[in-house]
Amino acid sequence: MATRRYSDEPAYVLHRYDWSESSLILEVFTRNHGRIALVAKGAKRPTSSFRPILMPLQPLHLAFGGDAEIRTLKSAEWQGGHVMPTGEALLSGYYLNELLLSLLARDDPHARLFDIYGQVVQILASEHGEALQATLRTWELLLLREIGLLPQLDRQTMTLDALQADQRYTLVPEGGLRQAHRDDRHTLRGAQWQQLQDALHDSAPFTTTLRVCADVMPELKSLLRALLHYHCGVKTLRTRQMMMDIQAL
Repeated sequence: MATRRYSDEPAYVLHRYDWSESSLILEVFTRNHGRIALVAKGAKRPTSSFRPILMPLQPLHLAFGGDAEIRTLKSAEWQGGHVMPTGEALLSGYYLNELLLSLLARDDPHARLFDIYGQVVQILASEHGEALQATLRTWELLLLREIGLLPQLDRQTMTLDALQADQRYTLVPEGGLRQAHRDDRHTLRGAQWQQLQDALHDSAPFTTTLRVCADVMPELKSLLRALLHYHCGVKTLRTRQMMMDIQAL
């Protein structure tokens, strides 16, 4: 049987690590094949055409082949469009990648999520401050929804009761959305949860959800952080710890 080959595949590099003195193993997010692993043979050599191209947060088109768990990279072409993010935006980009590495199974395509990732990366190259924070919250919501880890936000998860507009509700990792108790620190009104649910199902979910997220921070940040840590199985993501360490300096 002939070895499978794929070409002109839209992709982003999520992570890279040494495989030998001259080669790299890449974790990449592709539009049609999901997260896959590739070996880039000779990529560390000074004369390799891969060296300036295989960078994170840059849009690529890849050609690769093979049937093993780790396939072989044949070619890579940079698609241009934006510069590499810097500073806080660069760390935020690494945060996006860490979430994908932690939550996406191999060979599980998510074309819509790939397109949203591309939109977020473009924003990271130009935005900072509050706009950046709203973008990250939007990414977290759409990621969780796409992989089936976000409960419906217009009703209580356990009882399926509709939300009351002026009542306050919280998002609990083990139990979904429920009515808030007195000791719950982070909550949103039912009307705000409904706005988020409507935005996620809009025909342009990224743009619409981005607008709604801008009005519900920092409560949403804390709620989503707890949910993501729960599903990633960690107390603190590595990129978040790096951000805190830098801020402490």
